[in-house]
Amino acid sequence: MKKSVRDVDVAGKRVLVRCDFNVPIKDGMITDDSRIVKSLPTIRYLLEQGARVVLCSHRGRPKGEVNPKYSLAPVAARLSELLGQPVPMVSDCVGEVAHKAVEALKPGQACLLENVRFHPEEEKNDPAFAKELASLGEIFVNDAFGTAHRAHASTAGVANYLPAVCGFLIEQELTAMGGILEAPQHPFVAMLGGAKVSDKIAVLENLLDKVDAMLIGGGMAYTFLQAAGGGVGLSMCDESCLPVAMEILNKAKRLGVSLYLPVDAVCNTSVDSTADPQVFPADDIPDDMMGLDIGPKTRELFKQALASAKTVVWNGPMGVFEDERYAGGTRSMVEVLANLDAVTVIGGGDSAAAATQMGYADRITHISTGGGASLEFLEGKNLPGIACLADK
Repeated sequence: MKKSVRDVDVAGKRVLVRCDFNVPIKDGMITDDSRIVKSLPTIRYLLEQGARVVLCSHRGRPKGEVNPKYSLAPVAARLSELLGQPVPMVSDCVGEVAHKAVEALKPGQACLLENVRFHPEEEKNDPAFAKELASLGEIFVNDAFGTAHRAHASTAGVANYLPAVCGFLIEQELTAMGGILEAPQHPFVAMLGGAKVSDKIAVLENLLDKVDAMLIGGGMAYTFLQAAGGGVGLSMCDESCLPVAMEILNKAKRLGVSLYLPVDAVCNTSVDSTADPQVFPADDIPDDMMGLDIGPKTRELFKQALASAKTVVWNGPMGVFEDERYAGGTRSMVEVLANLDAVTVIGGGDSAAAATQMGYADRITHISTGGGASLEFLEGKNLPGIACLADK
């Protein structure tokens, strides 16, 4: 386990905190502040302990140039409201202006540095830039799980120059995600969906050795259905992944893992077609049709497969859930998870968005804040932003 903010004395010290404030902003207004809200426990704790808190983050992809569109100024304003105290915005994240702002902080105060990605050195993990950023703090706290899989200056590089620990958000992620991989309660079921099978191959392979059952839905299921000899019409199918899909199906058999594929699918001629969707057997879809969601029989099959589970990890929606006509499969799986007597973990990204959108977020044990990061964690990879932190 990694050391957390609780394991270090922060009173009176300058604490550099890497947060994930990559929030959507439209017309200068934040449309979803959940990432800011999730960073509050760590920030509040540090302020209460009398630390001088220096917050930093990226937002968007400004490509190493200053671009007002990606400024963190709206985040500073929202933080000030949520914390009930001013959080001044600093116009750069390094240089004289940053040093002056940090020097002006008194214990129990915080400031927010401007977008670290306004400097090209950030994403290159440039040592000189990391050292300059690190000079603003005496302790480094990483609380940005969403970028922990990136070896950037503000996520990993600064840890070469400062004692580094995790915040409460990363600690929570490591406990929940690490717990299901290291010591899950059985039966342990993995449910994987989403469009691209190539994104999930490593996750499938890592989880196959650990789970009792695996459910595959979403666009990626059609590659498996075709590998097993089914006819999938115009459905999304990654031909290059057919051999590895076959390998996974065979490996599941060898290991005694129950692997479930859709038995029926909600179909149409295209995603944009205005015609009424029709349901067909998932392995016998007409040539002019494509599967866009799991069908009613599959929902029932998956529900039965999940009924006795004690641990469930889910990553990726069951259909094109952004379109109400193809949201039924994802919604029914969220409902099943919300009502299970089990440890339920959703690995960020679209499935997390679906659970939140459908109002079930509070009934899931843990929803990861990182899409790409949670995928790499489930693959069993070492995440640079976590590997650099001090061990307990």
